[in-house]
Amino acid sequence: MKRMMNGGLSLSRRTVLRGAGVTLALPWLEAMAPGASAAPKQPIRMAVLYMPNGVNVNAWAPEGIGQDFKLSPTLEPLSEFKDSVLVLQNLWNEASKDGDGHYVKEAAILTSTRISKTLGEDLNANGISMDQVAAQRIAGKTPLPSLELGISPEATGVDLAVGYTRVYGCHIAWSSPTTPLAREINPRSVYERLFRASGPHGNSGKEDALLLDRVVGQANELRNKLGNADRRRIDEYMSILRSLEERTERASTGARGAWKPRVPLNSVASPAENPKDYAEHVKLMLDMVALAFQSDSTRVCTFMFGNAVSNVNFRWLEGVTGSHHDMSHHSNDAEKLRQYQLINKWYVAQYAYLLRKLQQAKEGEGSVLDNSMILFASALSDGNKHNPHKLPIVLAGKAGGRIATGQNLVFPEDTPAANLWMTMLNAFGAPVERFADSTGVLPGVLA
Repeated sequence: MKRMMNGGLSLSRRTVLRGAGVTLALPWLEAMAPGASAAPKQPIRMAVLYMPNGVNVNAWAPEGIGQDFKLSPTLEPLSEFKDSVLVLQNLWNEASKDGDGHYVKEAAILTSTRISKTLGEDLNANGISMDQVAAQRIAGKTPLPSLELGISPEATGVDLAVGYTRVYGCHIAWSSPTTPLAREINPRSVYERLFRASGPHGNSGKEDALLLDRVVGQANELRNKLGNADRRRIDEYMSILRSLEERTERASTGARGAWKPRVPLNSVASPAENPKDYAEHVKLMLDMVALAFQSDSTRVCTFMFGNAVSNVNFRWLEGVTGSHHDMSHHSNDAEKLRQYQLINKWYVAQYAYLLRKLQQAKEGEGSVLDNSMILFASALSDGNKHNPHKLPIVLAGKAGGRIATGQNLVFPEDTPAANLWMTMLNAFGAPVERFADSTGVLPGVLA
């Protein structure tokens, strides 16, 4: 029995009176009403939205500090969520400070480690990504331990300019130091996976495994017909498939208890398998993130707007005449910087699109956004210099009241980003004593 705010008691419907060997069930009492006891805790979700190629730093940082701040031109799409976001400044990954180009920074954005330089045969991030620490801590509570999503297909081969395999540029989620997690890039495939996960027999893992068996078999047949260089590329691809194979096997055998989807997934129309353009593709994938969280099919998700060195052409965006990567190498040209900023702002607007969907999804006395942490980040600040200092990072959602949003927090220069990962894990309910080069939780972030 619990004491209520008005001095009365909150009773369970199962409360009985016991004494002298007699057990007597109580009649229904007002104290047994659902509102008489504290509301059940809602699940906490965590998502990471990764934007490649850094930002125009001249238009990123807000004015003001703490709660008294004004959003920058690039962050303007977040104006309706100002009270629900945290802008975090001066964070970085020290382990990547002297790495070449993009890959060392971007593959390790969530591990805060230094990846091993390789042509592709021995991938090693030298750490587990923050999202997977969270996923492993709550394994078994949802049908899908985590969801890894992207837009661009897996890249193979070697970037000869820096001597790293391009595979590194396709992954930010690592379940072990040597295991990057395969991403889904087809929105319909994501939907079908979520739909199967919510089925009454919980057999999504078995169906995924059958499909994967066919894919692996076809890849092995193809490998036998290829030359040495192409065989290596197939081997890279197979290493990613093996990580998916292991997860689907766990999904098909793991206990799910009495899990049920929080919303019916069949009320949402199946998305297009082949989106007409990049913008539609992004929105469909963000719809899938929202659906996964609202249904509680998973509580951990990463989404890559593009691979490292993304060269998506933004000519369809008003005011832009070229590709993302080209504009990021602006050489301080005013016109390129202007277009670079417009591309950054477009990505922030997509972030706001997801926040809006999560805010509209009611849950308990609040919304799914209130019970989530949605991170938006790039592994570079100035893309022209491949600068790993002052990373552009925004965190939205209150994590069930654990995050003190509505602030622009400026930390000492070169504060470890790992401190934020440690803080988020704490808010998620998966606290760690240390994460990579962390020195403690970030002051002012936890409520």
